[in-house]
Amino acid sequence: MKCSIAILGEYTPTFKPHISTNSAITHSRLQLEAEVEGNWISTEDINESLFETHAGIWVAPGSPYKNMDKLLWAIRHARENKIPCLGTCGGFQHIVLEYARNVLGFQDAQSQENNPYASHLFISQLDCSLVGREMDLTFAKGSQISGIYSSLKAVERYYCNFGVNPEYVLRLKSHTLQVTGSDAEGEVRVIELPDHPFFIGTLFVPQARSTVETPHPLVTAFLTAVLGQPA
Repeated sequence: MKCSIAILGEYTPTFKPHISTNSAITHSRLQLEAEVEGNWISTEDINESLFETHAGIWVAPGSPYKNMDKLLWAIRHARENKIPCLGTCGGFQHIVLEYARNVLGFQDAQSQENNPYASHLFISQLDCSLVGREMDLTFAKGSQISGIYSSLKAVERYYCNFGVNPEYVLRLKSHTLQVTGSDAEGEVRVIELPDHPFFIGTLFVPQARSTVETPHPLVTAFLTAVLGQPA
């Protein structure tokens, strides 16, 4: 079976997370022995035909994006129509913003990176930069992410300076979105949506630890979900 995923972001060939995104797709594709093509699409080029040719979306690292509104539209469409969606680093942050705006009702939900003076900063600057750091993670028992890893523990790499504002964690957890991964300090690092084929956001960058010999399980699970969808 052949299908395509849209990698949403501003592709930079020298940016390590973008290089590793391409590589991780190749690693998992080979493991699955499947024809899965990843197409980079700038956020300013997103339009309604996106889902006519792509069976899933990967919201890539590298914020701020050129067109936040179009990106949030794509995330919402994937969420509401049960289309596989993976968001890593900046992608995670914008999954949070889309949910805050369209489910929780905070139409002005923002990231401090985009608008530091917004009234509702669901995404704020981290006390300490996580760029280049590897940290321990704990997953919630029974979560989709723990099933994918076959473990309640992991070590992953980060490339970010922004994360979920602690002041809004209870708001995020007040509806169906689940916080299913945290670091040693209990900070939010993984979110997922139950009753969805695949809707997961990670503040870390799983693709950075993928190799030909050991494809990353999260990327493999995402491609598996995509292969089960109409393209």
